[in-house]
Amino acid sequence: MIPELGHFSLILALALGILMAILPLTGAYRGVVTWIAFARPAAVAQFVLIAFSYLCLTWAFLDNDFSVKYVATHSNTHLPLIYKISGVWGGHEGSLLLWILILSGWTAAVAFFSRSLPASLSSRVIAVMGLIGIGFLLFTLLTSNPFLRLFPAPAEGRDLNPLLQDFGLAVHPPMLYLGYVGFSVPFAFSIAALLGGRFDSAWARWTRPWANFAWMFLTIGIALGSWWAYYELGWGGWWFWDPVENASFMPWL
Repeated sequence: MIPELGHFSLILALALGILMAILPLTGAYRGVVTWIAFARPAAVAQFVLIAFSYLCLTWAFLDNDFSVKYVATHSNTHLPLIYKISGVWGGHEGSLLLWILILSGWTAAVAFFSRSLPASLSSRVIAVMGLIGIGFLLFTLLTSNPFLRLFPAPAEGRDLNPLLQDFGLAVHPPMLYLGYVGFSVPFAFSIAALLGGRFDSAWARWTRPWANFAWMFLTIGIALGSWWAYYELGWGGWWFWDPVENASFMPWL
């Protein structure tokens, strides 16, 4: 029942994201104050829905619910607690859900901290973030649903990849995602400024703190990833052309 609630919560988040993308943009264009004001509470509500969905998947891991295909593939009853929690993002479907959770968290943060900005600008920013979220939510629900069931349910799971049973899995992906996804905020500000015809120095001043925070998280994520690749994955040195870490280094530059 809990996995179904998580799945339904993602569907509601998608529906809310569609409204969050359409109404504020239309309201800013037509000057409808109520539609502009819809952006902030919608962003917070979407974050709550996605966080609930993420907690449902986490509970399935903690409860050893092997009727959930994703849990059966990436966990078992003997897996230590820390790896059950971090195993939630140990595969494609779960890492995509973590990505969406962080994206909605950044959107809610924009809604909270942009109250001093012009309402039309902040609503456009949130709407652009909502459009980005729609793409990831659709991709998750249609191709990478982490709540798919197995019938009959296996008695035991297949275990998490041994290379991922490491403390690095608990800290590296969240920090890296906070950096990667965080750059969607400056992108949303730039699109909002273009839509509003206000691409000036004020826009750059408003977006700079968000870019700095995203860059900081990406820096931490890259440092943790290079350390993890050095001692766990055996690339022969702190960098030494680990392709994944070098790919993350490129946007940092």
